[in-house]
Amino acid sequence: MRRIALDTETTGLNPLDGHKLVEIGCVELDVNIPTGKEWHTYLNPGRSMPEAAFAVHGLDNNFLSNKPLFKDISIEFLTFIEGAELVIHNARFDLGFLNNELKQANLPIISIEDAIDTVQLDRQTIPGAAASLNALCKRFNIDLTQRGKHGALLDAQLLAEVYLELTGGRQSSLVLNPPSKKQNSSMGEIQIIEKELAHLSVLLTKEDEAAHDKMLQKIKEPLWQK
Repeated sequence: MRRIALDTETTGLNPLDGHKLVEIGCVELDVNIPTGKEWHTYLNPGRSMPEAAFAVHGLDNNFLSNKPLFKDISIEFLTFIEGAELVIHNARFDLGFLNNELKQANLPIISIEDAIDTVQLDRQTIPGAAASLNALCKRFNIDLTQRGKHGALLDAQLLAEVYLELTGGRQSSLVLNPPSKKQNSSMGEIQIIEKELAHLSVLLTKEDEAAHDKMLQKIKEPLWQK
């Protein structure tokens, strides 16, 4: 199952009041394992930036003035998320803004049914617990040192880690920052990763297992068969 952890930044709280998107960040997961693929853009909102919003994300009109409009990147964005289940923290907020932009571009909207809301997921797991992204990162000991202000891509990366914790634990998040191509060429580093994961059980649905098997069948001359 392909999933996309997604986050946005905006000029305010309600698109019906004329507020707009200013940033979108996406992180791809496949069978609950990060693939290393990300999609990110800043957007020109075509309006002034309120001081309250600037205090949250630090994006001002000067910085955003030469960035694309949503309509200019809409097809690229939809292509990246096509067929994926979206993982969003407070999904109604982000989808409210995304769907408002999609409607204005005469494009199909995204159904709330296509999204996993990590706020609701956490409340089902631990009712009454603080469910902000910061609170969940602290609960799961996820590094927040780079989060001075909100940023859509960074927050999507953090959200991916939170989602993995909520649905199975640290065994998945060990590979959230996948090795680079250079690291992949090092058998020593690969062996270290395998050793760390060897004693951990991975929680997968039957659908995830089938997708994993299908992916393995596409690999020619796998290392584990040599």
